[in-house]
Amino acid sequence: MMTSLIATIGAFLFAILLLVTVHEWGHFWVARRLGVRVQRFSIGFGQPLLSWHRRNDPTEYVIAAIPLGGYVKMVDEREGDVPVEDRPFAFNRQRLWKRSAIVLAGPLANFLFAILLYWGVLVAGEEGVRPEVGTVTPASVAADAGFQPGDLIQRVGERDAPTWNAVWMATLLGAVGDKDLVYVVERPSGAVLERVIDGDDLVALDPSRDFLSQVGLGVARPSVPPVVGQLVPGDPAERAGMQVGDRVLSVDGQPIKTWPALVEAIQAHPDDTVVISLERDGLLEEVSVTPASIESDHRVIGRIGAGTVVPDDLFDAYRVEITYGPVSALDEAVGRVLDTSYLTLRIIGSMLSGHASVESISSPIGIADTAGKTASFGVEPFVKFLALLSISLGLLNLLPIPVLDGGHLLYFLLEAVRGKPLSEEVQEQGARLGIALLIALMSLAFYNDIARLLG
Repeated sequence: MMTSLIATIGAFLFAILLLVTVHEWGHFWVARRLGVRVQRFSIGFGQPLLSWHRRNDPTEYVIAAIPLGGYVKMVDEREGDVPVEDRPFAFNRQRLWKRSAIVLAGPLANFLFAILLYWGVLVAGEEGVRPEVGTVTPASVAADAGFQPGDLIQRVGERDAPTWNAVWMATLLGAVGDKDLVYVVERPSGAVLERVIDGDDLVALDPSRDFLSQVGLGVARPSVPPVVGQLVPGDPAERAGMQVGDRVLSVDGQPIKTWPALVEAIQAHPDDTVVISLERDGLLEEVSVTPASIESDHRVIGRIGAGTVVPDDLFDAYRVEITYGPVSALDEAVGRVLDTSYLTLRIIGSMLSGHASVESISSPIGIADTAGKTASFGVEPFVKFLALLSISLGLLNLLPIPVLDGGHLLYFLLEAVRGKPLSEEVQEQGARLGIALLIALMSLAFYNDIARLLG
């Protein structure tokens, strides 16, 4: 438990510090190129833990105590007295297009970094899940469109669908497009068919939740056989005489075909004795087991202390690996960043209109949890998570909220229209409003994450 917590915190800090560095480096690099003097480049807020200067470089580089952000402090007459010789290099004295470029450079750096991350994954070879339909929810929009288990999805609209994730992305993009969506599928017989989902049915769904589940499509998964692979010493299964290698056939006469079905049957009988029929060395056996009762997710379930062993090659037939050349990978990476940005903005709009749930908004708690999980899955999932988080950071900073980059760009736009900057009083009032909005947003995010942790 402690090791997992440390790994989660480590993955979270690595992700945040890396992406903040990329963001602030964008501001820093463009400011220097456009002739603005940078006094401090800080990763983190608060008390400096480490600071240094490079030779012939006036900028102070800082690593600070609170690793949840960063800043680039430029010479600016609005923030204090500036020596006469430094005034030509002050941010506030630069032409409007230069100031806009410096502010825009931070989010742009995040988008470019996401493109780089996706490009690396695609060139190295991206692993995904075979886009085969495993389940179709009755009376769902997928069922109405004629989907059947075994359909292998090849295209969604105008997009190829080599993986299940590509199906999800294309379906979500099609939903916000408000048009009928045509799926090209291949049946196990080899027949190629079209399934059409009505655009109005897709628009009615909540884009912030598990979208394909709402559509009614479930991915095909391998069937794990109900064979005992391990026993907990002293637990009910071992005491009842079950052995490693036993294949469970039924529980109280209910046929058992898969390991999840066995787990479900056992969980339904806490403290109730059940008769388990099983096959052992070609012979039929029966044992009576009384599952112990435990609490899980605020309910009492049964447990017998038996586990299975999943063969290493069980999932091989359900995996696909897609590799791109350097040029095609760049095109795909740019497309993914644009698609993700577009979908995120549409979902934000749906939340503001009340069409989408705000429960998907996460605080650092949720981000840390996701960072830890993706890091535990391997390099590729963690790199994809970094790309997604980098896009989110870029978009967040572009929102037209005072104190964010987007708020500054809004001020610059108004300055361009008016022919002069907004008064300092108006900008201060806007900053107060922006801080209040960010506090409200963060409070909602923390509430969502704490509510999830509490079940």
